[in-house]
This record gives sequence, structure tokens and C-alpha cells, in this order.
Amino acid sequence: MEAKLSRVSRSLTPSPIQELSHLAQRCGAINLAEGFPDFPAPPHLKDAAVSAINADFNQYRHVQGICDLLAVGMKRNHGLDVNPLTDFVISVGQTEAFAAAIFAIVDHGDEVLLFDPVYETYESCIALAGGIPVYVALDPPCWTLNVDRFMKSFTSRTKAVILNSPHNPTGKVFSMEELQVIAEACCSMDCIAVTDEVYEYITFGMEKHISLASLPGMQERTIITSSLSKTFSVTGWRIGWACAPSNIAYAIRNIHIKITDSAPAPFQEAALTALRSPPDYFNSLKAAYEGRRDCVIEMLSNLGFQIHFKPQGSVFVFAELPENWHISDIDFVRNLIQEAGVAAVPGCGFFHAGPNIKTYQNRYVRFAFCKSETTLNAASQKMRDLMDSNGAHSVFGMKEVVPTSN
Repeated sequence: MEAKLSRVSRSLTPSPIQELSHLAQRCGAINLAEGFPDFPAPPHLKDAAVSAINADFNQYRHVQGICDLLAVGMKRNHGLDVNPLTDFVISVGQTEAFAAAIFAIVDHGDEVLLFDPVYETYESCIALAGGIPVYVALDPPCWTLNVDRFMKSFTSRTKAVILNSPHNPTGKVFSMEELQVIAEACCSMDCIAVTDEVYEYITFGMEKHISLASLPGMQERTIITSSLSKTFSVTGWRIGWACAPSNIAYAIRNIHIKITDSAPAPFQEAALTALRSPPDYFNSLKAAYEGRRDCVIEMLSNLGFQIHFKPQGSVFVFAELPENWHISDIDFVRNLIQEAGVAAVPGCGFFHAGPNIKTYQNRYVRFAFCKSETTLNAASQKMRDLMDSNGAHSVFGMKEVVPTSN
């Protein structure tokens, strides 16, 4: 008998990103598509995890010490007074923290505002909760917040606003002025904010991450989600958390328990070591990623990509295809995988709505730079080799220059 699937499950079809990721795996391509490091996690963290396993921290577990350390960090970094006993939920990565947060606050028919381009997981969680994603287009090339457009997106059914800063895919860090607009709107419209702050420690230059919860009136209406994954190069450990007012945290915790019960016990124990890392660790992390960012920007610029916006944070460069390449982002990425053996992500999967969106939604490609120097250099060489080959014009849809005769 044919399975009778739910309407929501049928709507969650594979995205172009997923399909091209499978193609990259089959082709053995260098992976600049997915945002996970290909270099080792810090040795002292690995040692802590191994020690926890050997000490038999292998059963269901809640490590309260994580919440205690997170509360100290919230006070130090953002001036937030939070109760470690009631205001935190340890989850299976930021992804589960975000999903449980959405399930805790969104009812059928509620509208949730998303800044576009947007990471694809958010809309799926909203759909599973029965909510309605409403996309607010950021203005290229610097992906600035259009205040008028944002305010006009609110209706009587708006329940929440989602904010990811530093932002995936663009690398934008929302400015204090933009955060103030978002905060004032949430307060005046009585909305909840759900933030994704996984790149909070990866910012460049003078940029500094500011949590929306730290603005006036926002702590009591903000759910912060984050994880160890990006900061400590352990995306497979799946240790994340939500920080929220106690009544919301209580609801998130109940949903978390019903879905997964417990985050991986030995990695929770190792998280204590990670969260005690000295300031030098975070400074080195930023410096290393800034160097990798600049390496990828130089590589892409030399190939003719248009870098209108230098990432202020995160681990991605969102680059526009060269003007003389008459090819879509999906076709470019497919050809790049098959011909050069390098994988990236087509930008169209992040776009959904906005004025004149057709003029740019198929022109952007996301490249991840959370890779080793060896990987980045190898990818650069493969792309240069292809560009130098006779087949580059057909592969990339370049406008071929025909020499004039004298």
C-alpha cells in the first residue's frame, strides 16, 4: 500500500542544495559547500570527550554546569542576568533548539518574519509548526535592512521575528541601528524574537556581535539559540542550547524531552572544557578565520567574481557571478562540481521574496571558508586550471571575446 504521507512532509522536498551536495559526494569534489571544518577540533576538547567516555558518562544526562557557564558568558558578553536553573535548555545542536523554540511559540496560522536571503532550516520548522513564513528582503549589495519594508510586513497575525546574526549566507553582522529597529518593532507589535547566534564569536575587524536580547525590552521576549559547533569546530557533537524567559524555556524543555530526551552525554561533559576556554582561544579563532576569508575573497576576485560585500562574520562568502557569465547559479555549481571537482552552494536556495528579486536571485553562490589552507589552496588551483582551459567558456557560459582583425 502506498504510504499516506502528511501534507507537511510532502512539502519538504529536497532542495537544489541537497541534490548538488549528493552530486559533489559522488564526484569526490572538494567541499566548499557545507559549513563544517575539515581540520581537527582542538586537542584538549577531544581529550575531554574521550575522558568522559572512559569515565562512563554514557547514559542519559543533563550537565547543569553547562548552563552555569553559559549564564556567566551571557552576563560577561551581553550584560544579561539569566537564571541557569530555569532559563536554559541543553539541546541536540542549535537546530533542535531552534525547532523546539518554534514549536513552543507558533500556532497554526501564525506568521513569522524571516530576513531574506535566509537559511533554509528556519522555514521548514515554521511549516512543521503550522506557521506561515513571511519573507522580508534585505537590500543588496550590502544586505541592509529596509525599515519601511520590514514594518509593512507586520500584521495582526505576526507572532515572531527570526534573526540570524552573523548571518548565513551573506556574512552580514546586523548593526546596532538595525537591531534597534527590530527591537522596537517587536516591543510595539508584541512579538517574540528567536535568534540564531551560532557565529557569535566569528566576527572580523571592528565588528562585534550584539545579542538582540541585550536591547531595552527584549530579554523578556527573546529566545537565543546557539551551540558549540562553529566556535569549537565540533559540528558533529550536537551540543546546543536555548536561552529564554523561564516560562518559554520550560515549554522548550518539555518539547526537547519529548523529541530527543538528552543531548549526547560525553560531549556535554566535554562542553564544560570548551566553555572554560581562555580569551586567547577566541582571539585566535577570529584571526584564523579572517585569514581564510581573505584567501577565498582573493581567489574569487581573481576569477572575476563580484565581491560587493566583504563578510563581517560567519564562515561564508556570498559572491556574485562575473557579469560576463551568462549562466544560472545552479548550472554554475553543477558544472563546477563536474568539471573542476569543487563544490559550492547556489544562492537561489536562500532567496524567496522581494522587489526585483529575479534580477539577482540566480546570480549568487555561497562558498564556505571553514576549511584548511591545504583545502582552500587546492580548490583555488582547480578553479584556476579550469578557467585557463579551452572549455571554460562553455562550462561557465562566459561571453567569448573574439579578436578583431587589423
